[in-house]
Amino acid sequence: MSDVTAESTPRQRLPTPSPSLSQQQSRGRQPPPPGSDPLALGVVIFIAVCFLLVSISAPSSILHQVPEGHVGVYWRGGALLKTITTPGYHLKLPFITQFEPIQVTLQTDQVKGIPCGTKGGVMISFDKIEVVNRLNKDFVYDTLLNYGVHYDKTWIYDKIHHEINQFCSAHSLQQVYIDMFDQIDETMKEAIQRDCTRYAPGIEIISVRVTKPNIPVSIRRNFELMEEERTKALIAIERQKVAEKEAETQKKIALSEAEKNALVSKILMQQMLTEKDSSKRQQQIDNEMFLARERALADANYYRITKEAEANKLKLTPEYLELRFIESIANNTKIFFGEKIPNMIMDQRLIRNHLDSAPSKDQLEI
Repeated sequence: MSDVTAESTPRQRLPTPSPSLSQQQSRGRQPPPPGSDPLALGVVIFIAVCFLLVSISAPSSILHQVPEGHVGVYWRGGALLKTITTPGYHLKLPFITQFEPIQVTLQTDQVKGIPCGTKGGVMISFDKIEVVNRLNKDFVYDTLLNYGVHYDKTWIYDKIHHEINQFCSAHSLQQVYIDMFDQIDETMKEAIQRDCTRYAPGIEIISVRVTKPNIPVSIRRNFELMEEERTKALIAIERQKVAEKEAETQKKIALSEAEKNALVSKILMQQMLTEKDSSKRQQQIDNEMFLARERALADANYYRITKEAEANKLKLTPEYLELRFIESIANNTKIFFGEKIPNMIMDQRLIRNHLDSAPSKDQLEI
């Protein structure tokens, strides 16, 4: 409850103190009963009736509501009071205290129809610029005291006109309409916030949205033709990039195919070399086995012959040879008839000489 409501209760006239008993006795009359003064009673009734009539006829002049997202500020006799009320119902003096709700949440101010001239002298206009801003609750009193309820007209509406004209006068139409159009939002926001921070610190600029400016029809047509040509150039560049990408893709595919074939050939060659090496090693093993087998057979044959020669040397004694000779003669069943009979060696000495002329073991080894 504000201090304004403390004065809403009407003052009542205090009853006149009655004279003391001694005075009454001295005067020789009875004291009047309390409230018997008709003038005082009439004044009290009149004030009560007036207060009731005002409350019934204009209840909003006493009871008022501060909506959510706002604070209530009050003026008395044109002077701004320091009383700031929160959302809800409050009371104030009728006809004496004025009330105004002030928004302290985000709000969007639309500044429309802003003409300006570019550096080259071309007149253009912005249909609408939106400024999202917020008033800090702690700075409501100072801001309203210095700039009034319509503080946004000074620091947003008028400031936008000024900053837009400053920007346009420093840049050409090409820069404003195309080259630097994307920078206007941030430029306006920084410019407004810089001055608000210096002179009205309670105002916070959240963002600025600028629409495309209106330019003369003939100039706009030139820009459109220029944009068409630029679009055609961009399309040609994109087609060239697509063709280059396709050629590069084909090249990569060919390189990948060649690398794959080379890798396959390398694998096949490695496989062939491995097979050849395996065959070579197998042949070497076979040759070594054959050589070892033949060497073993030769050694065995040599050993057999040597042993047979040693055995024959021990076996072929003169007595054994004579025995074999006799057995041979005895087994011969042929009979020769005639005047001439073939000569036959029957002399034992010839046999012995024959045995002596037989090759020895050392000769056989040679």
